[in-house]
Amino acid sequence: MVLPETAPVADWFARFTGFPGFGLFIVLLSVAVGALVAKFLVRLIGRPVARRVSRQSVAQTIVRGVRVGTITIATLIGLGAAGFRFADLLLGTAVFSAVIGIILAPLVGNFINGVFILADQPFEIGDMIELEDGTTGFVEDITIRYTKIFTLDNTFLVVPNGTMRERDVTNFSAEDERTRRTIDVLVTYESDIDVARQKIERAARDCEAVIDGGPDIRIGVARYTASPDCRLHEFGDDGVLLRLRYWVKKPYKLGKVQSDVNTKIRNRIADANVEMAYPHRHLVFDDTSGVARVGGPEDGSDTERAGIRDDDDRAGHMPESVAPSGDRAGSNDESRSDGSEGTDSPTRAESAPDEEGSTADDRGSI
Repeated sequence: MVLPETAPVADWFARFTGFPGFGLFIVLLSVAVGALVAKFLVRLIGRPVARRVSRQSVAQTIVRGVRVGTITIATLIGLGAAGFRFADLLLGTAVFSAVIGIILAPLVGNFINGVFILADQPFEIGDMIELEDGTTGFVEDITIRYTKIFTLDNTFLVVPNGTMRERDVTNFSAEDERTRRTIDVLVTYESDIDVARQKIERAARDCEAVIDGGPDIRIGVARYTASPDCRLHEFGDDGVLLRLRYWVKKPYKLGKVQSDVNTKIRNRIADANVEMAYPHRHLVFDDTSGVARVGGPEDGSDTERAGIRDDDDRAGHMPESVAPSGDRAGSNDESRSDGSEGTDSPTRAESAPDEEGSTADDRGSI
């Protein structure tokens, strides 16, 4: 029963609800009210959550959950006030469940993997990490769906959590930011190994970003010296391999620190009785090596090295370093005066001794 005093209000409300866009207006109004309430709740619980939860990523996830949950509840209330029947929604979802499942499968997988990342704590916001493809940067944000990385190239990399959990991630800032690096230096066997080790260690200590001493650094149950340490690693084919290990205070400039250490090692070794080794190859030719062509385009023809040369070389164009003496040259001419027309037969030359008892092969061999 409607009182006479409230009849005008009821008529006005009935007219207002009869407008075509009334349902949409109610939904938008509910979303706006939900956003304002969510903002108020975030301000109310933000600091207490940050104080009680040590991990920043988990605290941010809780705050986001409160915000999204408040807006979702307000939206559902608005839909109910607008006359939306959720039974129809459930029926439609059942009909298109297969299609929706295929579409939402990657998204649901990212959500689940995001929960595992937040629970396993492989890295935290602000940590410096390196992916398996060599990408290095700082973790900027961790959400339920993705992980945002601020790379050293001043770019943002957004990686879905499903892909992030499948990758090998190196965390430089997990427990201790001090990072150990290794440099191999190959010196010759003739070098003074003790001096080389001292020079290499001193070169690393001269770098400001390198830890030059102090108490041992503990990793698990092992302890390592904090100062640079150079040891004889192995005897190689080309020299003695020295391995330098040193600790860097901050992992942010590993490439620059390694370049500085390499430069100082090079400068210090150059002033000492130490020589860096590199591969040497000696090529040896003898009578069992076959025939090798020598000469060039300047003389117009090639010359054989295994005692078999062209007629022009026998006639006086032979290089000075391999030309026979005057007596042997005369004997050579005599050996040709038998009517052979200057042919150079290896069989005849080897079997025909000259006046001095030597063969032609002995006279012409290099």
